[in-house]
Amino acid sequence: MSLKSYSRARAVHVMLVYTGGCNGCDIEIVNSIFSPKYDAEQYKIFLTWNPREADVLVVTGPVTKHNEKPLKAIYDAIPEPKAVIAAGACALMGGVYKNIHGDIPSEEIAGPVDKIIPVAAKVPGCAVRPEDVLAGAVAALPLLLEAK
Repeated sequence: MSLKSYSRARAVHVMLVYTGGCNGCDIEIVNSIFSPKYDAEQYKIFLTWNPREADVLVVTGPVTKHNEKPLKAIYDAIPEPKAVIAAGACALMGGVYKNIHGDIPSEEIAGPVDKIIPVAAKVPGCAVRPEDVLAGAVAALPLLLEAK
């Protein structure tokens, strides 16, 4: 067993992708979950910026037309098994970026995350609460553990 496969089997690597919006959810995730208060690393949950190292993809913001293709490329670059967490009201349904009729304007926004790539866990909020993101990660773990 290689060192890479050994470490992948014993830790969860999370990649955060921002696809548009206000950036509030990203701030909550990075500055809270990976801070000393929650310290996700003590549970072997590590933040990575390389999709080839990721197990879990956390997507924040409504998926803009500009970010639709890069999001799909990142998703495809993550090795199996993988799980996606849609975090925040924007990622789930467009948030404040919806038009007044409740649907997402097609000229700017491609859609919520689950219309672009498969989503394993949905975390509501504006901005998301760190506890809810951790609960979403725990909900996605069975997908990863079954295949390992």
